[in-house]
Amino acid sequence: MEVTTFQNGSIKLNAVAAGPANGPVVLLLLHGFPEFWRGWHHQIEPLAQAGFRVIVPDQRGYNLSDKPPGVASYAISELVSDVIAIADQLGREKIFLAGHDWGAAVAWSTALLHPTRIAKLVVLNVPHPSVMRRFLGTNRRQLRKSWYMFFFQLPWLPEALFRSGNFNMGASSLVRSSKPGTFSNEDLELYRAAWSQPGALTSMIHWYRAAFRHRARFTDRTVHVPTRVLWGERDKFLLAEMAQASLRYCDQAELFTFADASHWLQHEQPARVSELLIDFFRA
Repeated sequence: MEVTTFQNGSIKLNAVAAGPANGPVVLLLLHGFPEFWRGWHHQIEPLAQAGFRVIVPDQRGYNLSDKPPGVASYAISELVSDVIAIADQLGREKIFLAGHDWGAAVAWSTALLHPTRIAKLVVLNVPHPSVMRRFLGTNRRQLRKSWYMFFFQLPWLPEALFRSGNFNMGASSLVRSSKPGTFSNEDLELYRAAWSQPGALTSMIHWYRAAFRHRARFTDRTVHVPTRVLWGERDKFLLAEMAQASLRYCDQAELFTFADASHWLQHEQPARVSELLIDFFRA
């Protein structure tokens, strides 16, 4: 595994990479909140061994990537532009793209805004943007599950609480929302180190603030690239029925559900997730 960087204008993005440098296929894996590239660490080696050139960035605001000031810097259009910038620097007209949590939201949006740049798409435990918006506006159960998104709109307080007690809020959220043993003490220490990077907490939470203040406008709400949705049904943050509803916004999509998995699907079912990625992207 190598450490590398990419540039999007003045924004530097830290990333890890694996697999053949001149491999015919580039696979970009996008992490979510509150993780960093390590969110995909179980999948990197299997995918590299399968022949993919695997790129796993710290998305902007996270860990060792740049943390531009201001909420607007984390609008979905800016996050998508990072994906396209990476593809451009790799010299690839099309890439395979997979994302989990916020990374899945960026992946959905990239496929909608730049459909000619994505060969295939895999999303884990985040619905199509239109489904998310509809459920937040009409479904009380989802509103209750999404309470933290509204809490994150407050200034400074979310950061202060997240930071207190050696980042106890973040660590306990990972542990309480996952199956026992999913996150080791070593994992949590690595996450604490990432969260302690200067400016990281505010930048990470700005993703949620930007989602409320700078909504994406899609001219076409249908995903036209082949899509595979993977969903852990014991997700404490998102209703499972949103997965099925998302298929209606895709020309060609299939859904794989995991009855015993939580939101942290690629951690709890690492081998099966790797298998489903390799199978889909090789076909």
